[in-house]
Amino acid sequence: MLGANRVTVRCADGEERTARIPGRMRKRDWIREGDLVLVSPWDWQDEKADIEHRYENREAEQLREGGYVSGQV
Repeated sequence: MLGANRVTVRCADGEERTARIPGRMRKRDWIREGDLVLVSPWDWQDEKADIEHRYENREAEQLREGGYVSGQV
């Protein structure tokens, strides 16, 4: 957590990006360290992204078991 609705995320491509939590998720979906999130990198700045979705624990486990996500991402 960086403050001002921004977090640092580690993406599947090995990059660390600064991601922005959109207004529709701020009070409804609380994001904590270790959560699995879907991000959309910006076209014009590759080191920044927007968070699109936060997966629940059950959904994250299903993605790991299916081989879509490796280990602790």
